[in-house]
Amino acid sequence: MNALTDLPAPAALAATFSDRLPAPVRDEPQQVARLLAELHGRLDWAAVIALGTPWVDAVRRHPAPFWAMESLLREYPISSAEGLALMRLAEALLRVPDTETALALTADQLGRADFAAHTHDGQEHALMSHLAAQAIELSKKMLPGDEATGQRAGLLQRLGAKTVVAATVRAIQLLGRQFVLGQNIGEALDRAAANHREHRLLRHSFDMLGEGARTDADAQRYAGSYADAIRAIAARGRPGRPEDGDGISIKLSAIDPRYEAAQFATVQRRMMPRLLALVDAAASANLNLTIDAEETERLELSLAVLDATAAHVAQRFPTWRGLGLAVQAYQTRAPEMVEAVIEIARRHGLRLMVRLVKGAYWDGEIKRAQEMGLSGYPVWTDKRHTDLSYLACAQRLLAAAEIYPQFATHNAGTIAAILEMARAAGRIGADPGFELQRLHGMGEGIHREVLKRTDAPPLRIYAPVGEHRDLLAYLVRRLLENGANSSFVHQLADEAVSIPALLASPLRAAAPSTLPLPRRLYGESRVNALGVDPGVERERLPLLARLAVPMPAAPTDDSAASAALAMDALHRAQPAWNAVPLPERCAVLRRAANLMERQMTELVALLAQEGRKTFGDGVAEVREAIDFCRYYAEQAEARLAPQALPGPTGEKNELRLHGRGVFVCISPWNFPLAIFAGQVVAALVAGNTVAAKPAEQTPRSARRCVELLIEAGLPADAIRLVCGPGETVGAALVAHPRCAGVCFTGSTQVAKIIQRQLAMGNGPIVPLIAETGGLNAMIVDSSALPEQVVDAVVQSAFRSAGQRCSALRLLLVHEGVADKVTEMIAGAMAELVCGDPADAASGWSVDVGPVIDAEAHAGLSAQVARLEREARLVARTAMDARFSATHIAPVAFELKSVREMKQEIFGPVLHIVRWSGPVDAVVDQVNALGYGLTLGIHTRIDDRAHRIAERARVGNVYVNRNMIGAVVGVQPFGGEGLSGTGPKAGGPHYLYRFCGEQTLTVNTAAAGGNAALLAGE
Repeated sequence: MNALTDLPAPAALAATFSDRLPAPVRDEPQQVARLLAELHGRLDWAAVIALGTPWVDAVRRHPAPFWAMESLLREYPISSAEGLALMRLAEALLRVPDTETALALTADQLGRADFAAHTHDGQEHALMSHLAAQAIELSKKMLPGDEATGQRAGLLQRLGAKTVVAATVRAIQLLGRQFVLGQNIGEALDRAAANHREHRLLRHSFDMLGEGARTDADAQRYAGSYADAIRAIAARGRPGRPEDGDGISIKLSAIDPRYEAAQFATVQRRMMPRLLALVDAAASANLNLTIDAEETERLELSLAVLDATAAHVAQRFPTWRGLGLAVQAYQTRAPEMVEAVIEIARRHGLRLMVRLVKGAYWDGEIKRAQEMGLSGYPVWTDKRHTDLSYLACAQRLLAAAEIYPQFATHNAGTIAAILEMARAAGRIGADPGFELQRLHGMGEGIHREVLKRTDAPPLRIYAPVGEHRDLLAYLVRRLLENGANSSFVHQLADEAVSIPALLASPLRAAAPSTLPLPRRLYGESRVNALGVDPGVERERLPLLARLAVPMPAAPTDDSAASAALAMDALHRAQPAWNAVPLPERCAVLRRAANLMERQMTELVALLAQEGRKTFGDGVAEVREAIDFCRYYAEQAEARLAPQALPGPTGEKNELRLHGRGVFVCISPWNFPLAIFAGQVVAALVAGNTVAAKPAEQTPRSARRCVELLIEAGLPADAIRLVCGPGETVGAALVAHPRCAGVCFTGSTQVAKIIQRQLAMGNGPIVPLIAETGGLNAMIVDSSALPEQVVDAVVQSAFRSAGQRCSALRLLLVHEGVADKVTEMIAGAMAELVCGDPADAASGWSVDVGPVIDAEAHAGLSAQVARLEREARLVARTAMDARFSATHIAPVAFELKSVREMKQEIFGPVLHIVRWSGPVDAVVDQVNALGYGLTLGIHTRIDDRAHRIAERARVGNVYVNRNMIGAVVGVQPFGGEGLSGTGPKAGGPHYLYRFCGEQTLTVNTAAAGGNAALLAGE
């Protein structure tokens, strides 16, 4: 096969692999107890300590060179300001194209630490450490001040600063050489050949990149680099079995940007041929090829891919023994995954390789589980449990004749345990049938000692290959993992940790976790809303099945007259509801939250059918509604209870809060459940009755919310759902003399109409809480990581079809990286899938659904047509013609300046403007637009991020992430200027706006004097 276009027919990709795996979230102590029972009596840990102690002692007596991982971590721990500064410089500096940003980044990071303190007299490398620290301190003095001062450095200082940056760049390149084997496969093979000459047991597995692809062009380039590497390795390869020579590791998310369960058809159609072409090339050359591990949400998909690939290999290369898969022991399903791989090998009559690793991206998995509100974590929460899982997996691998185990670890205790287990399994000798692995540039000391054994197994070096600027993000991840206080590499460098403590056995009962479960992320008083993991088939299938159930008929519209009758009825009911004790009102909200959680499948399906919400957006919206209920209940108990105030003796003063009367809540169609629920329950818990007016397009979701509130114990007369057009029914509610306040979310124009209507009334002055739109900007400088920027832009601009008030409208990207970033955005937009989220068969694969109705479609089409005449088209997502009447394809245009932004376009339309010069001027241009809702910032310069945030007149600022999806109680949401009145929804000040205040003063000494004072109390 000479080209990637000459592909084999893809093997059939099984629809599921979940039947072979348990749920990813299970009781951790129970699972630890099960693994301990499996290993009981099979491992003598005293023998492990005896075996590993000489290795540790030798490494500590003969430390690695100054630039080696262990020495760097000892000198500049990641937990220190100095280590963090160097790590962040290593991650970002090489990719910065312009001098000004490079200067600012270097000054920002080096200025945060005290390198002069790193002298460590009397220790190994003390002289080198001292010289390096002093050089850095001298460099700091030559760098310009921070951006906040506005001062310009003199010529001499600027020349010196450029020299410092150039020296820093060179130092980072040297650092990169320690952890990247070569900048191309030829260079890597040359260095690998030197390793082969050094020791006969050394092999390599070349990894051609560090991160996943964002565009298909990137994926094709990565696939091409893998194919080139296979040819180069084959040309130089040593003869023999696959396990005896060098090989390659490939990342499936690198050869297809949509390698995810939701894009199953794309994986089958596009990724599988690319994978099988690489497999065929490796098999033809008799090399080993390992499929790298991915995140937990891809685990079931990865097994299905391995199964299909194994079927293909069994048919075409039945004697090849080089296909492998990486398994992460930190996943709670790792032991079962190992069993699944063994079963695949047996079923297809193959011998498979399995690289067993502890696992990367643990912190990312923890964050994802917390953000999604999972019932637990899909990874072990204690490192000792990961070590235990690793040993349990190793036991299974060593017992399976169909597997060639590859044990990747830098932990001396784990290595010693593996050798002891291998001895018991009869796998120690001239041909042990397994190997050890380490990362290039890491763990060298321990493995050097292991290789001195006469019965040492082969050692494979996992070797990254690529340009330093592209792979330094990989380096930073390795530094974080190995520099963590709990890691073996970090503790190995710390002689304060005794050898017995360093080699302590993981064969102990489950350690009590200091990490709260995702459901307890917000403490004991508020339960995090339960989410759904779409990567787990057993969790997503009930949601998809519910889409086949037709939604109920819409409620009948009300008239202006019926709206007036509703207001009168609510006014009569308000005193009784206000008199309900606060704890009981809070209990209603909590019961409603529980009901919503139990009705998750129904509500998500309803949001898809009525509001055309995608799967992910629907789950997030239901969770937000639940969070509003629980958060406002918690806030009400803390803030709305009577508060004693100080005063003179003989007097009692108390501040009381009460409902204002009838609150009119007008909610939008873009969040028909979450915003509706948030407005309504805030007003209710404060003691108001509510006239709830949902958007005309989405009344069913609102009605279901009201039904659940009443089922939770809310008196039916405390709320009335009033449906109909805003210009008649909504106007009648706002103008009614019984209206005690208005809570509105929608357009700025309508908010102004409501404001004028309230001002013209002859009744009392009532509050208006308005959350409106925004010309939301994202500022990207040249230090930002393009992949992170592209992810954030695509999510922020096009998720929910751009129909969020927080959505990104204006991307301001530094001219030094604008070409690359816009090209990547165009490629990522090409990967988006437009479709109908309510389609039970294909809806969950949809990224972009339709706009809300024909009127919105017509207006957006006209706005896009104007931009086609006035701006430069950057990219437009391809879309099936059958959606042309309902969808607006995601589209991006480049403008010449911010001033060309005419108005908010409430749809999937992105405007891009290039900038240069002082960033303050850019912020001022954004402020001049008059809106102030959300702002995104992408930079690695901390001072710059804070400077922008302080200067910007916006309600929500997000740094180095997307700018949508504000979480209740975490990112209180709301803006200023043309974007709303405040207070922020989901924040600690929101409920006060729904309340009237009363101060009660009682003269307790009125009857006969102050008895308490006279009694000496």
